[in-house]
Amino acid sequence: MFNKILVALNTNAIGQQIFEHALTLATASNAELLLLHVISPSDDGYLDASTMETYSVYDNVNYYVNQWESLKQEGIEFLTLLNNQAIAKGIASDSTQKIGEPSRTICEVARSSQADLIVLGRRGLSGMSEFFLGSVSNYVLHHAPCSVLTVQGVT
Repeated sequence: MFNKILVALNTNAIGQQIFEHALTLATASNAELLLLHVISPSDDGYLDASTMETYSVYDNVNYYVNQWESLKQEGIEFLTLLNNQAIAKGIASDSTQKIGEPSRTICEVARSSQADLIVLGRRGLSGMSEFFLGSVSNYVLHHAPCSVLTVQGVT
């Protein structure tokens, strides 16, 4: 069925749900997992306009550098935790964290890793929210080099 499943994750409860779906599929088809976390400057928690008003330019730069490092470390810790869970269940698994625009990066990693399936979440944005904020899942569905499974997040 599937040999390699790319699992695009966020470091939140929905990311855990996506992982569990992918782990079930990998177990059923004896597939390898590649766990991916993409960080970008548009991530929640990185940009905070309120700090721009209260601090100097130097303080703002330090604040954003610290936020960026925190996002990177959080992603690595989340990937390591999930990777270890997969390995403990007997599933071959690897993980990677990339920096960039999530939708394009997911498709690029799927292509370069020769994934058979991409599993990713869907927040359920529609209308104007989807128009202004974009939709990673929509882009991936239309540009992926392989099949795509979207998991509707339950928050």
